[in-house]
Amino acid sequence: MAKRRLLLVSNSTLHGGGYLEHCQQHLRDFLGPNVKRILFVPYALSDREAYAKMAREKFESLGYGLDSIHKSPDPTEAVRKAEAIFIGGGNTFRLLKALYDDGLIQPIRKRVLEDGIPYVGSSAGTNVATISINTTNDMPIVYPPSLTALGLVPFNINPHYLDPDVNSTHMGETREKRILQYHEEPDTPPVLGLREGSLLLVEGNKATLQGKTGARLFVRGNSPTEHKPGMDFSFLLAEGPEKH
Repeated sequence: MAKRRLLLVSNSTLHGGGYLEHCQQHLRDFLGPNVKRILFVPYALSDREAYAKMAREKFESLGYGLDSIHKSPDPTEAVRKAEAIFIGGGNTFRLLKALYDDGLIQPIRKRVLEDGIPYVGSSAGTNVATISINTTNDMPIVYPPSLTALGLVPFNINPHYLDPDVNSTHMGETREKRILQYHEEPDTPPVLGLREGSLLLVEGNKATLQGKTGARLFVRGNSPTEHKPGMDFSFLLAEGPEKH
C-alpha cells in the first residue's frame, strides 16, 4: 500500500474556530501544490447544496477548486477523474448508504489504494475510511446494506472521542465503555479514539498522530492506552486493508 495517502480528521469544527480552521495547515501540507481540484462527497448531510457551498468556500480560501459529487450525472466517473477526494461529516449511516447506493465503494478504494490519490475524511468521512462504521457515534437513521466501509485502513476509528467526566452525574455509558463492549465481540479490530482537534496522517504504510489533543487506543484483550501527537501508529497498518 505504498501509494495510500489519507488525512483522517476527528472533527470539522473545533470549539472557538471556523469550518476546518483547526486543520487547514494540515490540509495544505497534505494536498500540496499538485492538486488543483477536490471532489467533495456531501452525502452525510441532507442539504447537500448548502454543505457543498460551505466546503467550496473553505477550499477556495486555501487555493483549491471544489466539485461536489452530488452535482455529477455520473458519480463513478467523477471518482475516476478526481485528483483528490474529501468526504465530510454528518450522519455516518446516511453517508455509507449513499456510497453503496451510488456504487462508489470499489471505485473510491481503487482510486485511493491503487492510484494513490489523496483522501481526506472528517468525522463521518473518517469513519467510512475504516473497516466498518461499528464505532460511529451516530444514530442509525437509515440502513446501509452493510456496516462494512471503505477499508482504507485495517482498524476502526471513533471520532469526537470523549473522555469520561469524573464530575458528571450522567448514568449512561461512556464512550470508553461502548468501545469496550464492541471488543467483547470476537475478531473485532483495534479502535483509535480520536479526540476533537486530532487527526491521523497515513502515508503508505506509515501512520502518524497529528493535531493538538491526542488519542486513546483500544485493542481487544488489552487495557486502553493514551497517546500524544507525534505517535507512530504504523503498527496498526500491519495487516493491510480489509479485502472486499
